This record gives sequence, C-alpha cells and structure tokens, in this order.
Amino acid sequence: MSCFDQEQYDIRCEWGLPGVEQIASSDVIVIVDVLSFSTSVEVAVGRGVTVFPYRWKDDTAKAYAQQRSAELAGSRNNESGKYSLAPSSLIRAHRGLRLVLPSPNGSALSFEAMSHGAVVFAGSLRNATAVASEAQAVGQRITVIPAGERWPDGSLRPAIEDLIGAGAIIKQLKGTRSPESSVAVAAFEEAAAQLQNRLFSCSSGRELIARGFVDDVEIAAELNVSRVVPKLVDQAFVAELR
Repeated sequence: MSCFDQEQYDIRCEWGLPGVEQIASSDVIVIVDVLSFSTSVEVAVGRGVTVFPYRWKDDTAKAYAQQRSAELAGSRNNESGKYSLAPSSLIRAHRGLRLVLPSPNGSALSFEAMSHGAVVFAGSLRNATAVASEAQAVGQRITVIPAGERWPDGSLRPAIEDLIGAGAIIKQLKGTRSPESSVAVAAFEEAAAQLQNRLFSCSSGRELIARGFVDDVEIAAELNVSRVVPKLVDQAFVAELR
C-alpha cells in the first residue's frame, strides 16, 4: 500500500499521469480536461464520431490513424475547416467520422488509462451529471483525474478549470471521499455560480481567448447541457447516453 494510492477511499482524485499511475485499482477512471480534450470528445461523440486518443503528436500519429482508417486531427491553430482539439471545430463533424485526437494531456492520460483495467470515461462540465451517474452504475471505486496543462519545460501545470470539472463530477458521487476529492468539490462549489467568469479569467481561459478561441471557452463552461458519456471501447471513445 502506498501513501499516495488513496486506496482506503471509494472516490479518489489526483493530478495527471502520475495520478493514473499511482492511484489504487479502480472500477472507473474519469479523465477531465475541460478546456480541451474531454470537452472536444463529448462534442464529437455526441455527433456520432468515434474518437481515438493518442499520446504522441508526431509522425507515429499519422501511422496510427492510417491503421484505423481514421482522420488525424490537426493543431488548434490549423486552417479553418480542419478538426482539432478545439471543441468548436467538431460541432458540425459528420456522423461516422473516425478521428485520431492526439494531445499531451487528456489524450495521453486516456491512452495510459487503457492499460489499468478500469472502465474509462471522458468527463467535463458539459456532461458532469451524466458521467457521475454512469460511473456510479459501473462500480464503487471511482478515480477522477484532472488532467492539468503543461509548462514550457513539459512539467505539469495544475489547472483550476480541470479541478472545477473534477469537482462537478465528484460532488454527485456516493461513497467515501479522499481529502483530494473533497478539495475538488469545494473548488466546484466556489465556482458554480460563476462558471463562465471563472473559465474566462483563469490562466488557461485567458490564453485561449488571446489566441482567438473564445467560442471554445464558452462551450466548455456550459454545465450539464449534455447526456453524452464518452466511453473508451476498443481504444476509442464512443457515446453512451445517460
């Protein structure tokens, strides 16, 4: 037993890749990357898209997409009309699209979580209630992973939007909470009445707005507007309705 595995609690919460690796065996792992990956996945699978997470943004991603007869998403700054990690780029995605969506945060965590024997969901503010309900139906031991962002040197930057998103899900889960889970709930409760303001004014939100992606922040700040639960099945996220 590790001091860091939160094994004695039903509801666990820990940051990033170390969280996936360190937390004790779970029935469910929920990946929360609010201003990027998990919101994009919810939007996409709600349109009937199959989303393949991939850990690396390099030439291997092209081969990975080709092997799965899938399109490879571009960068957020790519030309208009191309799919990317921007949720706004996926709102009109066509049903039946197969899309590889690489990212160093949410996608990397999802890719890692595949090997841990748990059911994996992508959670966000948009589908917090639906994800909590589906997770609770699967099992008692639930780990919620706020993805965080990256500093220029590649190290983890805890991001409050992901902590708030994790808290929105954990608040609705029954079971004993770890202290880390309780802090996430407190973060959500503090922000609940002003979610859009919190996301617009936090560091990650300000960065996206400065880059011209205000629509993406608005989409990500919507609370419980979706019943879609992206579930990782055979290496791809597909939609379940709750």
